[in-house]
Formats: sequence, structure tokens, C-alpha cells
Amino acid sequence: MKKPNNDPLLILASRSPRRRYLLEQAGLSFSVIPSSIDETSIPISSPETYTRVLAEAKAGNVSDKYPDNWVIGADTIVLKDQTILGKPGSIAEARTMLKQLSGQTHQVFTGYSICCKVKNRKFSETIKTDVLFKNLTDQEIEWYIHTSEPFDKAGAYAIQGLGTFLVKSINGSYTNVVGLPVCEVIEFLIKEGVLAITYVNN
Repeated sequence: MKKPNNDPLLILASRSPRRRYLLEQAGLSFSVIPSSIDETSIPISSPETYTRVLAEAKAGNVSDKYPDNWVIGADTIVLKDQTILGKPGSIAEARTMLKQLSGQTHQVFTGYSICCKVKNRKFSETIKTDVLFKNLTDQEIEWYIHTSEPFDKAGAYAIQGLGTFLVKSINGSYTNVVGLPVCEVIEFLIKEGVLAITYVNN
């Protein structure tokens, strides 16, 4: 996958190492410039709206400073029984979250926004994935908590990390659960001519 030489640089408006990894795995060249918005200033609404609006705010904040560039913003939340599960702040909170998710299906919502201010182009969407956890024993929960992996992850787990053993099945986009629906992002960038797929037969 190539970016035309005369096309502006891609920017990921997020400090998330997981989003960065996903775009790197997809072969994209980009810079990382996290947004400086106050996320608490975005009012809580429906999961679909909240994640999309927050993604738009992140992308727009960076796009204001780099108007010639295409900017990608994103936000991910975990929802269980209409309750948003954020990043656990303690061992007790991580334990409670994992017990809530054990043997149950929850939803992961990722809103993403891609914009270029100079071109006056913006596209935003929210993707939902259903995730079913296995029935977790107390021993499994305690082991996982003490790996420290849960503590910077929404819902207290990382599907792409050690937490992969927690997940029995998913219905929807895997990369969406990691933090960015790569298929949809790349489809839009190709449609806009930001990326081009070239094949040379030797």
C-alpha cells in the first residue's frame, strides 16, 4: 500500500500504541501527533455518538494545526449492560470489571474520524463489535490482574495481548476491539486517493 508522493502526510491523532501498531501492520506511513483536547469536556451520550464526537474532536484539534494533512482520530469504549467500562484505577476495580464480563457478551465501540481541513473533507463513523468472554475462574482473574496488563485498557483487558485467552468469540471487527477499525479506515483513504494499491508483476 502506497501513499502518492505528492500527497500530504498522514497523522494519527492518538498516543495509543495499539492504534499505532495497527496502522504500521497495515503498511501505512504516518506521524503520531496526539490531540490536546480535554476529553472530559465532551458530554456523555449514546456510545455511538459519544465515541464519534470524541474522535471528531481529536482529529479536528490536530487538523487545525496541520490543515494540509489527513488526520485520523479515534476513541474506544467498552459497554456492558449500558454501563461504560473505562480503564480501571485499582486492582479492585479491575477485578470487578472482569467478573462483570466473565461468561457474558459485551460491546466495544470505536468512533473514528478522518479529515483534511484544506480539502474540506471529513468522514466519521462508529463501529460496534460484540465480544463474548469465557467463564473466568477467580484464579484466572487474579493471575491476569497481576500481569498489570488491564490497567491502561478500557474494560480491563487487551484482546491483542495476554487477554486474548479471555475471549471466546467475537462478532464483528477484531481491529475495532484493539482500537481502530482498520478495514473501514483504509477503505476511506483509498477512496479519497490518499492511499493507492499498486502491484508490479516481475
